[in-house]
Amino acid sequence: MKAHRKLFTVSSILAGSLAFAACARGGDSPDPSTDPSIDPGTSIAISEEGSGVHVNAITEAPTGFDSSNNGLCASQAVMDTARGSFEQVEGFDDGIGPVFNNISCVSCHQNPTSATGAGSQITELRAGHFNGASFVDHPGGSLINDRANDRSIQEHILSGNEVRTLRLTLSTTGDGFVESIDSNTLVAISNAQPAGQRGTVIQVPVAEAGGATRVGRFGWKNQNASLLTFSGDAYVNEMGITNRLFPTENTSNGTNVQGGPFDGKADPAGDAEDTESDIDAFALFMRCQKAPPRGPINANVTAGQTVFTQIGCAVCHTATITTAPAGTVINAGRFTVPTALGDKNIHPFGDFLLHDVGTGDGIVQNGGQGTRNQVRTAPLWGIGARTRFMHDGASVTASDAIQRHNNQAATAKNNFNALSATSQQNVLAFIFSL
Repeated sequence: MKAHRKLFTVSSILAGSLAFAACARGGDSPDPSTDPSIDPGTSIAISEEGSGVHVNAITEAPTGFDSSNNGLCASQAVMDTARGSFEQVEGFDDGIGPVFNNISCVSCHQNPTSATGAGSQITELRAGHFNGASFVDHPGGSLINDRANDRSIQEHILSGNEVRTLRLTLSTTGDGFVESIDSNTLVAISNAQPAGQRGTVIQVPVAEAGGATRVGRFGWKNQNASLLTFSGDAYVNEMGITNRLFPTENTSNGTNVQGGPFDGKADPAGDAEDTESDIDAFALFMRCQKAPPRGPINANVTAGQTVFTQIGCAVCHTATITTAPAGTVINAGRFTVPTALGDKNIHPFGDFLLHDVGTGDGIVQNGGQGTRNQVRTAPLWGIGARTRFMHDGASVTASDAIQRHNNQAATAKNNFNALSATSQQNVLAFIFSL
């Protein structure tokens, strides 16, 4: 990080100790996305992660594809400084590589261009081997980096690694609210789903908490639970820049290529290349982002949402989730939900759980062998800004994506196929309004 990109301090984090809550998915807004008559509406009593109750009014999370402050950052200038870190292009002298995928966070996260942090058509490549009982990582790990600082260390998929998949870039817009969902809320959503469609909840390490675990929610395999952990993970894996949470360089197909002619910035002894703590700026920027906005809503969209719910899509594509109360301590004690993120209704149209929908990529990360053919439900908010769908980006129309839904999602797909042409078009109109 260059010297001018200093991270401003975030103030006004609400402290407190709270006790028990009833969390309802739904709201009283006349907007179709929050109308309880067309929302699954499951009410679930839970214990909060930080032992809290909603003592504040529950309000709607702010939305917008405009890179503007959701209220967490002390000012727009603070957020813009953090965004500068997210957009900064890294070079050889900054420590990029030796193997990597891209040169900045924004290189993969910006569509629409008004919304730094949104998704894109960019994919990453993963591979490994299934021995008949378990998935085995490709030498050096399942991530196959697309770029290298020297041709001699370029990674390739080695023979015997028949499991191969692409992973489409996910949006980070709204992820501060997702991070602020109580873990027990996600467990409760899973428990409320029919047995045949029940999502899998996994516990994953929070790196800044020494590896203490929390319910995963970020990434196609729910491999991260904290935005700071996600930032450190992405910095070393996608850009090859070591940091205090992930101080070890990736190998090239299992061969150590750290230092020497392949690395322009030697990792300081006992330290890492991220000497300016860019990962804190990345996490702050993501936490300050608004949630994705809805597109225009008309009669067809409203009718489509009703049908979407009736045919079973909303079992996994959950319309409304309420974040934890402000003051709740999350991330294994390392983050307190602030007023700007707590007590908010969000409308992700996703449950942040793992499911087997027949498109599983065969890769195992933090979830154990049982998650090999599971992927996280794709949140549909912001889908109108995408041209490629599903975990691998291989579907280029929403209709194609629906037809790939099988196993736990087969009933919803079959119900969609049984609809009239008009009802199908209304469902698609609803999806693209998100």
